Amino acid sequence: MSEQTISCCGSPPPAAGEQQGAPPVAGAAHERQARAATPADDRRAEYRTLIRKWWFGAAVGVPTMILSYPWLIPGLADLFPRGSTQLWALWVVMGIASLAVLVYSGNQFFTGAWEALRHRSANMHTLIAIGTGTAWVYSTVALFFPWLFPSAEMTDVYYDVTVVVTALVVLGMAMEVKARGRTSEAIEKLIGLAPKTARVIRDGTEIEIPVDDVVVGDVVVVRPGAKIPVDGVILEGTSAVDESMITGESIPVEKRPGDEVIGATINRTGSFRFRATKVGSDTALATIIRMVGDAQASKVPIQRIVDVVSGYFTPAVLILSVLGFVIWYDFGPTPAFAYATIVAVTTLIIACPCALGMATPMALTTGVGLAASNGILIRSGDALQAAKKLDTIVLDKTGTITLGRPAVTDVVPAAGFTAEAVLAAAAAAERDSEHPLAAAIVESARERGLEVGAPTAFEAVPGHGIRAHLGDTRVLVGKRAFLEAAGAQAAALEADAVRLADDGKTPVFVAVGDRAAGVIAIADPVKPDSRAAIAELRKLGLQVVMITGDNRRTADAIARAVGVERVLAEVLPQDKAHEVRKLQLEGRTVAMVGDGINDAPALAQADVGFAIGTGTDVAIEASDITLISGSLRGVVSAIAISRATMRNVYQNLFGAFVYNGLGLPIALGVLYPFIGLLLSPILAALAMSFSSVTVIGNANRLKRFKLTEVSA
Repeated sequence: MSEQTISCCGSPPPAAGEQQGAPPVAGAAHERQARAATPADDRRAEYRTLIRKWWFGAAVGVPTMILSYPWLIPGLADLFPRGSTQLWALWVVMGIASLAVLVYSGNQFFTGAWEALRHRSANMHTLIAIGTGTAWVYSTVALFFPWLFPSAEMTDVYYDVTVVVTALVVLGMAMEVKARGRTSEAIEKLIGLAPKTARVIRDGTEIEIPVDDVVVGDVVVVRPGAKIPVDGVILEGTSAVDESMITGESIPVEKRPGDEVIGATINRTGSFRFRATKVGSDTALATIIRMVGDAQASKVPIQRIVDVVSGYFTPAVLILSVLGFVIWYDFGPTPAFAYATIVAVTTLIIACPCALGMATPMALTTGVGLAASNGILIRSGDALQAAKKLDTIVLDKTGTITLGRPAVTDVVPAAGFTAEAVLAAAAAAERDSEHPLAAAIVESARERGLEVGAPTAFEAVPGHGIRAHLGDTRVLVGKRAFLEAAGAQAAALEADAVRLADDGKTPVFVAVGDRAAGVIAIADPVKPDSRAAIAELRKLGLQVVMITGDNRRTADAIARAVGVERVLAEVLPQDKAHEVRKLQLEGRTVAMVGDGINDAPALAQADVGFAIGTGTDVAIEASDITLISGSLRGVVSAIAISRATMRNVYQNLFGAFVYNGLGLPIALGVLYPFIGLLLSPILAALAMSFSSVTVIGNANRLKRFKLTEVSA
């Protein structure tokens, strides 16, 4: 059977390219806004159409139900006695009215059933069309050709079943359409974040233009309180930027020249200028919208099993309906034909697989939207389901556990010197050096408000250090042997240097004149929340492994600092994927978290690859889940959301299968011999609608899912 067999009561789910959450992100501004609004507008139009159909069905259905059994209502029994011409004429009017309901309110069932038949398949439209159509045809034949039936009791009409069932199912469709809209709120909110205009410098003049007219290389001006229109790098000015709508982080991020800014985030305090680096469909916001839309349109592996089951389900129901009719006609009470028809119609209606079809997509769409609103981009349903099964997580050290850039952590002065004097001297000497450690020393001095003078002479000795002069004073910065070869004894600092090295830091000796002035420790600092996030991962039952190319002593020091027990040290970049594979051969389900180009093979090898959003495009492209904020808290949140979403899927599927498992036997009349209970088609339609409402309500519970707060 085709995938159409599991479509819900509404229109079939959109394909990946048509997903309501995958709006275009290029073109003129007014065109983008129009296209971005189209999915929501389409849902609203579909909802309004279905509600109109419901009201028409309800308006016809209420009097039809009353007038179908006039002898049961005081006052009407005398006006429309059984067998009278008045009753026959009344039923003719009801037949015409119910046909109008089928044509207007129920036309989608018959067109859907016909399309399925053309493709040699069957779906929920098939069941509803056959059920309501059978009730109408039976009633019409009984009305105009009563002599074909063996008894007068068999000539009662069931136009009320036709009308009320159609109206109830259409109401269920309307509810589903509205619920689908609510589950896509995350994407619609993201679309709404995009600013409409940008202020750029053109020919030396500041002008305001549509945001889609911004090109790469434009200098963009951002004022306090304004939205940043596109992605770029700050040229001048400082500010605090609220990135919560993209990353999920509530605290504004300080920005200085050289820092990257993300389009659609909000500038809180200062004004600044930045150079546009990504515009249109290349911006972070556009990428997020595209990835979320693709993920919501994808399927989790369990959904494919549901597809297979559903492919056999509808034909099986049709067979059961026929068997039920035959058994009741042969062995049922009088009037057997009427009872048999009721059983057949009820079986078709109650077995409509609306709840089964909605169970997975509703939860998946809500879960992916929840993740996106917390700065987590899940690429596909496969990744979402795989994340639930993880038992081992491998963390790359540099840029993942640590910040990925060297910084001064300690300054230990020798006797007669202060820490500020040592750092200022080293920074001045290193001012013209291009070495990463030199940049860390200079930045640390400036952060402390120290004056960084200019050296009058500078010489770099590769592999050893630098020799500089500040006026008439010689300054040496480098290894201990380098200082001692120049006559500056540093033995008194050796104990401090060893202690710092044992902590995974790089000691740099400083000499002023002929005296050793102190030692500066430089390290790649651990991110503030890494330790807490790793503790949360362990609480989730995951074994945490750190992988790094650093030497064993440095790796062990970092591992102790963040609470990692298993360390893979001195691993070459090309061997990271091999190490992940070795863990998989141990029978583990492994996630890899990384941010660099050299992490891409390992990310692809892992069962689930997590890319830090601040990393390279190659790593992000090779991953299954992207953490926009760059924090390990995102890994904890992603796994928690995955588990909650899949738990919701299983709950929905269980409820749907239980509903059909219990409903079908009752509809077939297995309880009738024991307690005289025979379900009517109207109650079957109500039960079917209730099952859909249950699935929708359970899926929307995910929106209230609270993520565990991880703090340093």
